[in-house]
Amino acid sequence: MTGTTPSLTGGCQCGAVRYRLLKPPRKVSVCFCRMCQKAVGNYFGAFASSRIADVVWTRGRPSVFYSSEVAERGFCRDCGTPLSFSYPGMGTLSLAVGSLDDASAFPPSHAYGIEGRAPWFDEFCRLEGTRTEDDIPADELPAYRSRQHPDHD
Repeated sequence: MTGTTPSLTGGCQCGAVRYRLLKPPRKVSVCFCRMCQKAVGNYFGAFASSRIADVVWTRGRPSVFYSSEVAERGFCRDCGTPLSFSYPGMGTLSLAVGSLDDASAFPPSHAYGIEGRAPWFDEFCRLEGTRTEDDIPADELPAYRSRQHPDHD
């Protein structure tokens, strides 16, 4: 991130697929529907919606899985990272917020599929926690070095 302008780049874990947004996302949302839960392997999917014309694939291209008759999901074929969701023909592409290099710069403004939200979810952000390094003995930390592509090109 430079100054107060968030990075508009992102990609998968291994770096085989990278993209750049020409403009900030138009809308950021989360979806608790069961289809999104399965697609991202988590309690919800978080997506930053842009016009397709504003997304430039700078390295590789995502593979596509047609998750229903009307929706498709992009992912990296090499490492499996979920990258996108779209309704073909609508002119928009929703990128997985976690794939953005600066995901925290884009807070969600809406939730979809709330019928799938777990009843305990309101307590989720109030859980006590520790930093990753706090739970790993210092002499073992080198083994935990990330092999993921860095959050930049």
